[in-house]
Amino acid sequence: MSPEPERLSPALRAVSDAVLAVAAQRSVEEVLQELVDRARELAGARYAALGIPDGDGGFSAFLVSGMSDELVASLGPLPRTHGVLGAMLETDVPVRMADMHAHPRFRGWWPRGHPDMRSYLGVPIVAPDGVIGAFYLTEKEGAGTFGAADQELLELLAAHAAIAITNARLLERSRELSIVSERNRLALELHDAVSQKLFSVVLSAEAAATLVERDPAAAGERVARTGELAREALDELRDLVGELRPPDLERDGLAAVLRKHVAVLRSVHDISIGLEVDLADAAGDVDPRRDRELLRIAQEALHNALRHAGAREIGVRVAGADGGLVLEIHDDGAGFDPADPELRSRRLGLTSMEERAARLGGRLAIRSSPGAGTTVRLEVGGAG
Repeated sequence: MSPEPERLSPALRAVSDAVLAVAAQRSVEEVLQELVDRARELAGARYAALGIPDGDGGFSAFLVSGMSDELVASLGPLPRTHGVLGAMLETDVPVRMADMHAHPRFRGWWPRGHPDMRSYLGVPIVAPDGVIGAFYLTEKEGAGTFGAADQELLELLAAHAAIAITNARLLERSRELSIVSERNRLALELHDAVSQKLFSVVLSAEAAATLVERDPAAAGERVARTGELAREALDELRDLVGELRPPDLERDGLAAVLRKHVAVLRSVHDISIGLEVDLADAAGDVDPRRDRELLRIAQEALHNALRHAGAREIGVRVAGADGGLVLEIHDDGAGFDPADPELRSRRLGLTSMEERAARLGGRLAIRSSPGAGTTVRLEVGGAG
């Protein structure tokens, strides 16, 4: 028996909502809440829940719909994966009952304040590697029990929920890895900047100590220089700590965030880094996802020029072109062979830049040769 056409439309809308929730880069928890709310509406249930097991006898997430925040808070900690809840995680077959009290795993009691529940529909959420969660629907409104059409609609939603949950998890993992990569990069910057300045402070202080008795005037000059070096170290440290705050591209824009990043690099590395920004011919709409990828590619290219190429001059250009954007970073460093597989195995950043460009549908070109510097050019959007 297939779902009636007039009920299939809200089911497809619910699936669309779940997919859009992931596409909007929302968190796993937000995606799960979207799914459980839609499940309750589709099945006409008074209460709904979505549980994700933690593999250790509990739930890593258990979201509900149809209960007030006060009621949820009064029920205490997350439930365990036992009884009827646990049974649903051990099968890939839905369960539909007029009275869940008759379920062989029902334990005959509820936590204090828990509403009584009778009619029941449980639908597992199955991914390629097994059951990753389940929908729990209770108290069918307007009828004594859930029907076959309710079950089919929830099975459809559960199939897409598996994809939505997996994608949301992958997105969060990708964000975590990006944060780790950025923290590692900043750790290197902090180490170099602070180590160099503090080493100079120590040398200057030691020199002042040796001059105190035999040349007080010279010692005074050394002390003054020590103070200057300490202030410079403090300023650079403040700039770098400021970079630990994630850039707000939507608020500040790509140009402002790039200017801040380049200013920090100039201060830390004492190197000439030119920045040219001309977005007059770019598309009018702000695109945080695009700008985030552009920023990461620019950071990676600058990192390579400073760490691997030994460059003394670097140029960065961001410009609008036919409604799209062009990002170009060039340096006068040692250069390399971009096709060298051994070098690519050591410098994963090259592959990372290419993957980011591909996600944007952009064209990335890396032009370099030993002794001739490097140019990284990315074209995104526009008339082609």
